[in-house]
Amino acid sequence: MTISTYTVARPGRAEPAAVTVAEAGAGRPFLLLHGGAGPFSFLAFGELLARERPARVLTPTHPGWNGTPRPGDLTGIRGLAELYVALIDQLGLTGVTVVGNSIGGWIAAELALLASPRVSGVVILNGVGISVPGHPVADFFALTPAELADLSYADPARFRIDPEAMPDSQRAVMAANRQAIALFAGTTMADPGLADRLAAVTVPTCVLWGQSDRIVDPEYGKAYAAAIPGAVHRPLAGTGHLPQLETPQQTLEAIWDFAR
Repeated sequence: MTISTYTVARPGRAEPAAVTVAEAGAGRPFLLLHGGAGPFSFLAFGELLARERPARVLTPTHPGWNGTPRPGDLTGIRGLAELYVALIDQLGLTGVTVVGNSIGGWIAAELALLASPRVSGVVILNGVGISVPGHPVADFFALTPAELADLSYADPARFRIDPEAMPDSQRAVMAANRQAIALFAGTTMADPGLADRLAAVTVPTCVLWGQSDRIVDPEYGKAYAAAIPGAVHRPLAGTGHLPQLETPQQTLEAIWDFAR
């Protein structure tokens, strides 16, 4: 895996954005968009995808996460989607499959609305962003790490973390990432108008959903798929909010089946 930082010009914006990208493999291009947990939640999966399939996998760190710089006017999910369209353009990629998890799924949905001809498909993997009556996104900011694990995984014991056992530097990164989540996604992690706007999506889309997710439950996933014309909805058994971490092989096969 190589790590590069690209200076990406943003159409209509005076200040470019620096985007750090982890890259592995060669072949069909995949852009993996992480959620609030940060890029670590996709890096191992990206390496697995690049190792087991003919895939060129790019995993960017959203500006503002993990201490990376962020232009002052880059404060919303739509802005991140526009940034990644500009990155794809700058790199000259075609036939890109965009895969977004959690907040990354919301970015992927907004990216689908931008209808870049370089994007051949979008995968929303337990994404947030829409408002579904009776099925709100869990209140992330009110949860302890233990409570977050309980809601996020089919087998929470495998993924519990103890912040008190972490070095100060790692706790500081976690705190800064929480601030980035609030800045970009808000405290509700939903845009009330997004579901209606998704009716305009024309790019092929697959909605993959870990069925043990209690951050955004399976009914929320069905509503996401229903909002997008022609979207494929595929449940993922025995996994929760981060299938790429909890059941990576199952997730890889589902994504590859859709992309090919």
